[in-house]
Amino acid sequence: MAPVLQIVGYKNSGKTTLITRLAKLFNGMNLRVAVIKHDLHGFDADREGTDSFRHREAGAAAAAITSPWRTAIFEERETPLSELINHFAGYDLILVEGFKQETYPKMVLLRSTEDEPLIHELKQVCAIVQKEADFPVNEADPRRFQRDEIAQIAEYIRQNWL
Repeated sequence: MAPVLQIVGYKNSGKTTLITRLAKLFNGMNLRVAVIKHDLHGFDADREGTDSFRHREAGAAAAAITSPWRTAIFEERETPLSELINHFAGYDLILVEGFKQETYPKMVLLRSTEDEPLIHELKQVCAIVQKEADFPVNEADPRRFQRDEIAQIAEYIRQNWL
């Protein structure tokens, strides 16, 4: 089973930016990273006019499209995180964006000191990634990083999960 690490924080805290930067860095190390994103607002990943869009619009409960380079599966249901993790079990690392209440190890992104209570509201917080350098440091807190310390964050993940 691939190790799972959650990247959590409030809206616009930099979760997607951090994940894309880490994925690029790990890809350069020949590691296969899977990403699972939670979207509470709904989304539509398929474009109008494509065959797969037309299949779903016609009432198909699920549709898949595959090529020699890519596969996409669209299902008209919510998929539990555990099922998605099992699907990606063969990868080197699974980064999960969101799903704050799940119990996997978490890196919490903070925009400002006002977000600090989030650290204590969540389970399994292993690290904090902060935007501002002048956060008060509490020795009991998990490991802290500045947002631009991507290489150090990647090394921390590599040492602890890979």
